[in-house]
Amino acid sequence: MYQYFSVAILILALSCTNSQPKKQIEIAGPKEEIKAEFHAILDSANVRGAILIYELQTNTYYSNEYHWAQSGRLPASTFKIPHSIIGLETALLEDDSTIFYWDQKPRAFASWEQDLSLKKAFHYSCVPCYQELARKIGAKRMKEQLAKLNFGEMQVDSSNIDLFWLEGNSKISQFDQINFLKRFYQDQLSIRARTKEIMSRMMIITQEEDYILRGKTGWASRNGDHNGWFVGYLESKDKTYFFATNIVPKEGLELDKFTAARKEVTLKAIDLLLQ
Repeated sequence: MYQYFSVAILILALSCTNSQPKKQIEIAGPKEEIKAEFHAILDSANVRGAILIYELQTNTYYSNEYHWAQSGRLPASTFKIPHSIIGLETALLEDDSTIFYWDQKPRAFASWEQDLSLKKAFHYSCVPCYQELARKIGAKRMKEQLAKLNFGEMQVDSSNIDLFWLEGNSKISQFDQINFLKRFYQDQLSIRARTKEIMSRMMIITQEEDYILRGKTGWASRNGDHNGWFVGYLESKDKTYFFATNIVPKEGLELDKFTAARKEVTLKAIDLLLQ
């Protein structure tokens, strides 16, 4: 009898314990701050759009226009970052010295009309070089690799394998660009350490004593409408900023000034945060 009574008490105690509400653990999301000063930076360059910057140490986003930053757009040549990763992961590219041989046919820019290493093809944004790489990768393998990397919403098939990042319905938002770069930086992509090492080296734009700037520009054009990107990250001594700028030119802006504005407005915005 005592044994049964003890079991009953134990069951009752456990029942009361399990009925107690569990304390919810709340994980704070990133903060978002509006930076009106970014509007002035864009206006001074005669462009419209959004500058989106994420400060890693404070888990804070800064932007002038969050709605714009949430909208998906063609990645254009910013896709050369995941594209290069896929080429390296599939062993179609050995390293950043792998050569793309010029077929002697006229190309849109003189800088493309030569044999180019992967590093130079990346920095010169050589479209024919990466189109060649895309055809070698193929639609099936490209889709498999993109699923692993989780880079935006790329619409890939055999009919658009060498154009899907420049034309069509592929899209990625500024938030997704930063998320991808942050995962790359924090070793959260399923890629080899060697691939990351090569890409980290290849993406360097400027390296000074007190900071390193890595990134890639992009430019999409549809029926005379131009859309420009600059994505990447800057590491200073005590802060890391990830950025994704997306802009369009205002009427009358010359295209050479528009292409330069992608970097200029971004660096001015980062400099503002560093002050």
